[in-house]
Amino acid sequence: MTNQKSKYLQKLSLPTFNYKVKKGENNKYLIFDIIRKKYIYLTEEEWVRQHMIHYLIDLGYPKSLISLEKSLLYKNKVKRTDIIIFSNLGEIKMIIECKAPKISLNIKNIEQISIYNKIINANYLVLTNGINIITYKLEKKNQFKFEILKKIPKFSDL
Repeated sequence: MTNQKSKYLQKLSLPTFNYKVKKGENNKYLIFDIIRKKYIYLTEEEWVRQHMIHYLIDLGYPKSLISLEKSLLYKNKVKRTDIIIFSNLGEIKMIIECKAPKISLNIKNIEQISIYNKIINANYLVLTNGINIITYKLEKKNQFKFEILKKIPKFSDL
């Protein structure tokens, strides 16, 4: 494994999965995304996102209800969510924000995902850097009230 490739393929606290990595143009590595059904440039953040996708599928989340890099408009600026989970009825239930493992999860990340949720109004917010995962369950009537969960709920528990 080259140094460039090993830089991205760090050990995370999320479960491992069988991934497909290949070299693309300009000697950049690509990883196969089972949701978008194509190879995506491998970055540290993408490595975390791919792990999270497979973890969600292990928790019973249907691939067809997982959306990646959805664009949102906030104060005339385009923002992109990393992962959105829909219910069987098409309601957005969860927003997941992925960071590179070297990025600490902090108030700035919470503010970022909270801005997304002003538009989306999801019941669950998840932040992860692949090492740590923070899961918030928001009250439906008062999104300023929340509880921090010990783990991401199974799809059947949403």
